Amino acid sequence: MKKEVVLYEGKRLLLCGLGAFLYAAGTNLFVVPAGLYTGGLMGFCQVIRTLLARYFHMNFSNFDIAGIIYYLINIPIFVIAFRRMGRMFFVKTLLTVTVMTLFLSLIPTRMIVKDSMAACMVGGIITGAGIGLTLRMASSGGGMDVVGVLLIRWKRDFSVGKANLFVNLALYAVCLFLFDVEIVVYSVIYAAVHSVAMDKVHTQNINVEAKIITKADTAALEKVIFEEIYRGITKWSTMGAYTHEDSHILYITLSKYEVSRLKAAVHRYDPNAFIVINEGVSVDGNFIKKL
Repeated sequence: MKKEVVLYEGKRLLLCGLGAFLYAAGTNLFVVPAGLYTGGLMGFCQVIRTLLARYFHMNFSNFDIAGIIYYLINIPIFVIAFRRMGRMFFVKTLLTVTVMTLFLSLIPTRMIVKDSMAACMVGGIITGAGIGLTLRMASSGGGMDVVGVLLIRWKRDFSVGKANLFVNLALYAVCLFLFDVEIVVYSVIYAAVHSVAMDKVHTQNINVEAKIITKADTAALEKVIFEEIYRGITKWSTMGAYTHEDSHILYITLSKYEVSRLKAAVHRYDPNAFIVINEGVSVDGNFIKKL
């Protein structure tokens, strides 16, 4: 990997670590002390932790074993998904989940606020911002985010949101059977706040079309787009109407979070290239959706 790419991805990994810390801090300082249950696979891990403590009398003190359970459940998900996700996305997700599990294990579960509604609101904002930040850095917190991406590859009209919705419905149905209604209501409120905060940080993954007009040789640029951004290219040979000079047009569809990397790559090989970006385009066919 080139030095520029290493520095770029290194900064994004640091922000992924910050997002993992925010999620772990919000969970252990607000959600768990209030007896609430987060959504997704982590929510099921928390239910398993509660059942272990209640029926098997396992004492975890201030240590929340849910993070360890979550990591173990993610291992087979990573094994299944390894060949179907982008290499960089896989690596960053693996590192993010590892750091998240570490923070969940190191940060003690300590009650900061006693009011359940306050815990819902503050915990939801902090954890949602943390997950949103990891998604914005083209990573994820594992669990249903990865499963959702796999389901999109299998059935294109599916989405990560739908996958989370189905899992949360099952989760809170189990919680309603096992715990008090009040706990379930506050957990649903927390999940709603978490989702809103996550969306505010990680806005919708808008599809983008990019047209690059250049007079330079595009072989090296095409290789970067193939190997570093993992996107296909449609190429035209053209002629400038004013200069009558030969040029090339590269047409690419990608997500808006990949645009900055594309522009950096283009300017590296041709500072005078002309780039046209259109957001919110509808794409059908063999297009890989990413988080």
